[in-house]
Amino acid sequence: DLIPETKTSFSNFGELNGEAAEELGLRKGIPVTYKAGDQPNNAFSLNVIRPGEIATTAGTSGVIYGIADQHSFDAQSRVNTFVHVNHEKTNPSYGVLLCINGTGILYRWIRQNLMNGALSYEEMNNKAMETAIGSDGIVILPFGNGAERILENRNIGSAFLGIDFNRHNSSHLLRAAQEGIVFSMRYGFDIMKNMGVDAKTVKAGHANMFQSPLFREAFVNTTGTVLELYDTDGSVGAATGAGVGAGVYQTTEEAFEGLERLQIIEPDKEKSEEYETAYQRWAEQLEHQLDYFD
Repeated sequence: DLIPETKTSFSNFGELNGEAAEELGLRKGIPVTYKAGDQPNNAFSLNVIRPGEIATTAGTSGVIYGIADQHSFDAQSRVNTFVHVNHEKTNPSYGVLLCINGTGILYRWIRQNLMNGALSYEEMNNKAMETAIGSDGIVILPFGNGAERILENRNIGSAFLGIDFNRHNSSHLLRAAQEGIVFSMRYGFDIMKNMGVDAKTVKAGHANMFQSPLFREAFVNTTGTVLELYDTDGSVGAATGAGVGAGVYQTTEEAFEGLERLQIIEPDKEKSEEYETAYQRWAEQLEHQLDYFD
């Protein structure tokens, strides 16, 4: 009796009661017509609903979320599979989720503790571009926000490696931080590819770390994907989903007619080779760190 009826994500789950409406300053009786976790919703906000499509984001944590029509899993549980928002028994849709706990939080930590909050994130991004791909040998492992699923739930902490006091400065650290975040996402993306989740195009909202031109460049050239950048975020996706559930839109295609694509970023062959060299150096240091903690 306590278990509610199972419904699709776009359904009428009830109405806003008087007490909640008063607390929120809204009208009593507003229907609640959409439900989703944060990453399925982020994917939906980007109109990522078909098999082979992939969404990404990099806030406090970083996520790559790919859609499949077959239920697949990683035997080591390094990535997780969910039913996607448009899943139906007769038309299955699954989201394979890779999560890195330590992404934007690393960048925030550097800003607060090494920059004393003196620079804005935009200024930090600009400063990071003052040095070359590979950060002149500095490697940063961004795993300082708890145990990581892609590392089989090991908590190895973050590490700043290869710093030379005579030639490295803050620009090298900032670039190494962005590259380290991207490299950790590439590491997990390779796991997803082994599960059959692969695509040549990835979609992201113009938010969080994806506001950085350097981060976008590193992402496309490290993963070998084309990045489509959109003017949207999770809150827009939630509102759109509610509109679909309430019948404001007759189809999801209609719901996304106004979704604006801001930019397409494609890999550059020469840069891709440089980023691959830097990634292999990063991956080697990660393996050393894993061996140490084992």
